[in-house]
Amino acid sequence: MKGLEICRLYYKEYGEPMLKRDFADIFPLLACGLFGSGSECFGYDDEISRDHDLEPGFCIFLPGEDVVDRHAAFLLERAYAKLPYEYMGLFRQPAVPVGGARRGVIRTAAFFAERTGSPDGILGEFEWLSLPDQALAECVNGELFYDGYGEVSAIRNRLAHQPADVRLKKLASELLLAGQSGQYNYLRCVKHGEPGAAALALNGFANHIMKCCFLICGKYMPFYKWSFRALRGLDLPQGLAAELEKLVCGGFAGVEEAARTAEKISAAIADELRRQNFVKSDTNELERLAYEINGSIAGEAMRNAHILAGA
Repeated sequence: MKGLEICRLYYKEYGEPMLKRDFADIFPLLACGLFGSGSECFGYDDEISRDHDLEPGFCIFLPGEDVVDRHAAFLLERAYAKLPYEYMGLFRQPAVPVGGARRGVIRTAAFFAERTGSPDGILGEFEWLSLPDQALAECVNGELFYDGYGEVSAIRNRLAHQPADVRLKKLASELLLAGQSGQYNYLRCVKHGEPGAAALALNGFANHIMKCCFLICGKYMPFYKWSFRALRGLDLPQGLAAELEKLVCGGFAGVEEAARTAEKISAAIADELRRQNFVKSDTNELERLAYEINGSIAGEAMRNAHILAGA
């Protein structure tokens, strides 16, 4: 059974009854769920994941102190700490002060500010542009079991999709870098007798293409440890993830095959961009497509910002 499901059952069996019984007056002001850091929040945990951090627990999100004061937060923390430490073969981690753990009592504003710089998920376009996708992924992954106050759901909804111009800017940036590293610099580094630089170029190409894939699909790329797992779940041309993994793992016969694989991947990305009407050009040259996408950005300030501003 996956960690998220175990935590949901743990909440239903122990958490919810405790909150309804002992905190009936503030229960409608709380939100409970499991999202943020950890493979279980993405549904990527397995048997190996049980060696650290995976625990039966959940988050109790509190609004500001003007709504739920410090004393109530302290009492909630104590009550949470008294819940069973073992459940379905998993053991809870020791409790720490309010807001300092992955699970337990957390101020809503602190959780989202830590990841986005904004306590309420309201961001300007250039603030969006500066945020790493893995941080945004942690804001919208997992599951809310309960949200009586509605605040957490509202913030998660705000952060679920980045603004269209931001998405285009990031896509233009990543396409440009992918084209430079995979379609241009890789073979030049080989010819210069720089195998280390060539390997960096090839890996850079794969990384930038992966980011393009998530942007094309309107998803946030998670922490690199789970990036290929997430990539395989995207609606993309068949075999693309496998080709990228082959490049990263060195599963090619030589330089020429690696270059052909990079071009094959670039062509697949270009076709997908055309299919989804990001571009109209028939070229597979990613750098040219990057500038075409950048030119399609509606907002003047975002369009005129350096093309690599979204990288």
